[in-house]
Amino acid sequence: MYRIFIIEDDRKISAILKRTIEKYGYEAATASQFRDIMPELIAYEPHLIILDINLPYFDGYYWCRQIRMNSNVPILFISARAGEMDQVMAIENGGDDYITKPVHLDLFIAKLKSVLRRAYGDYSASTGLAASPENELNVHGLRLNLSRNELVYHTRKAQISKNEQLLVECLIKQYGKTVSRDQLLGSLWNHAQFVDDNTLTVNVARLRKRFEELEIPNAIMTVRGLGYKLVLEEEQRERGI
Repeated sequence: MYRIFIIEDDRKISAILKRTIEKYGYEAATASQFRDIMPELIAYEPHLIILDINLPYFDGYYWCRQIRMNSNVPILFISARAGEMDQVMAIENGGDDYITKPVHLDLFIAKLKSVLRRAYGDYSASTGLAASPENELNVHGLRLNLSRNELVYHTRKAQISKNEQLLVECLIKQYGKTVSRDQLLGSLWNHAQFVDDNTLTVNVARLRKRFEELEIPNAIMTVRGLGYKLVLEEEQRERGI
């Protein structure tokens, strides 16, 4: 399930957007700390960001540039500013699309879906091509598509965040071995601005939920005092898990 992060200081508008997004089957969260949105954003790990321009403390252009220093997550600007130059600035600062207020919800959802398709789905760079060896990792029926941030297990699929991808990539590459927490933390360093032991715990918990979506509920084993180990369905049957 895609996660959408809404950065909009008008509570009424943000609540309407959140309800609309959830109505269409996506997860959504709203920013609450406008002096520094980055900790909340990084903790939530969204697949798409809805970003207003007129915000307290710093405007949306500033936050778009800050986000682009750490992530290529799609950004859909939303603003009462309807001028052509505002839209040009939004794109030049790293935005992917722009919608003006008052928001027409049907158009909003259409743009949101379009941005998600371009980034992750039918129109992403890998569409129509078989995944090349360097873009996909395979182990015991589990496939990690590195270009689409997607886990596939037999006929089931789960969309994952960048951090989740980095962790599962590390676990797949060392399949059959216990991977230490330090090794997994190291895999996150180049992606996230704020990385600590709690960040790893949160991301492992989220990755476990992705495996539950694939119907492999015990895929990530905790090896007490050592780290984590990826154990897939065939091995689980052998172990009687």
